[in-house]
Amino acid sequence: MTLNPSFANAEIVADAISPQIFRDAMSKMGAAVNIVTSDGPAGKAGFAATAVCSVTDTPPTLLVCLNRSASVFNAVMENQALCVNVLSSAHDRLSNLFGGKTPVEERFAAASWHRGISGAPVLDDAVVSFDCMVTDGMDVGTHRVLFCSVLSVSEGEGADALIYFKRGYHSVGVGAAS
Repeated sequence: MTLNPSFANAEIVADAISPQIFRDAMSKMGAAVNIVTSDGPAGKAGFAATAVCSVTDTPPTLLVCLNRSASVFNAVMENQALCVNVLSSAHDRLSNLFGGKTPVEERFAAASWHRGISGAPVLDDAVVSFDCMVTDGMDVGTHRVLFCSVLSVSEGEGADALIYFKRGYHSVGVGAAS
């Protein structure tokens, strides 16, 4: 990839922005809260994530960012299968379990799951779940950016979505109260 010559000094400018300034600014960018799950040869794993987005609909592909120092990193990379479970407003406690140091079995015991085509756990009452295979990835800073081909989609009953904004949970949707 050839970079635009006008961005030749972008690295110098980026170094002027501290990680804290960047995190504070990102806290003002609302994002859907997801639990990303995996299962396979390396065992069951799951983590809470907001760094998930659509790449393209042809073929259906998601992007998922995973910190390379995360306890689940090796399992996800070895399994090469994952499910992005979009959380409802009723899942704030579940998100906290998957976002902390809670043991894997306790995380999964707190909700009902079924196995997707990829083998990854699919949250029974998610707003929507995207069952995927990891097809590509690249390292950027502290994270691996995963490109995931969507194998199947499971839609929930239209619950309000759980959004993370300004370091707190909020509900978005029909009848949602924040």
